[in-house]
Amino acid sequence: MSGDAERGFQVRTFAAADGLQLYARDYGHDDPRTAARLPVVCLPGLTRNSRDFHPLALILSQDADAPRRVVTLDARGRGRSAWDKDKSHYNLGVESQDVLTACATLGIAKAIFIGTSRGGLVLHILAATRPDILGGVVLNDIGPLLQAEGLKDIRDYLNRGRKPADWDDAVAILRQDHGATFTTLSERDWQEMAHAVYAEIDGRIVADADPAIARIIASLDLDGPQPDLWPQFEGFKPIPLMAIRGANSRLLSNATLQEMAERHENMTALTVPGHGHPPLLHLEGIAAAIKAFADKADAA
Repeated sequence: MSGDAERGFQVRTFAAADGLQLYARDYGHDDPRTAARLPVVCLPGLTRNSRDFHPLALILSQDADAPRRVVTLDARGRGRSAWDKDKSHYNLGVESQDVLTACATLGIAKAIFIGTSRGGLVLHILAATRPDILGGVVLNDIGPLLQAEGLKDIRDYLNRGRKPADWDDAVAILRQDHGATFTTLSERDWQEMAHAVYAEIDGRIVADADPAIARIIASLDLDGPQPDLWPQFEGFKPIPLMAIRGANSRLLSNATLQEMAERHENMTALTVPGHGHPPLLHLEGIAAAIKAFADKADAA
């Protein structure tokens, strides 16, 4: 893979409120020019990690005219954060508190937050409980109402139990799971996705998350009515908001995106052609749209 994969950031490790060790990447912290703008804090999806945001973080933190500090987090049980012995702690309440702990530890009083999938659900909780820390919010293919078919897709591919034999096999598995909804990715894009999703540990390529997280979603009843977060979504109303949807997403429907725009009159909506759940934020001009949104949030 590219030599860029492990450059451009400082590693931050810190203890959660319950003592669990957590991991973050900090981009642009030592560039004095970033002090003029709100930092960006990125929260990954259910079993994903900070590596998902690495290309976007480089774009934002190394912008020639207006660089911005970017912090990308590994939620507990994902990436290089420790696995929790108490599996009941893999919940939105605990994970939202972990985000607040990270911000306090890293000296971030207010930020623009990007939440992909599960990370966006965490932001709904923060909108209801700590809106003061939200200087702007980008929801990446997530909203207050999720489609059951998309949740079933996630449940099924996380629990198929396929273990890659090598990195080429990891790419092949991702193509099988996501190729029908991601129709514009290059071979390099698929390879980068594989290295974000999987890690090589003790000579084996494995999904880079506690397997208990996949088992939790497997235990959910997805055939009945699903709970929604519309009451928490109300907390976004005074906050600059951008919502991104993959045109082929089966988790966030276009109807829900439209209702979000009706309830938040100043929401910026972006639908990404050729992408499913969730869009890759450094492709298809999305990074430029996020940068423009962040600049407006600075001025809000």
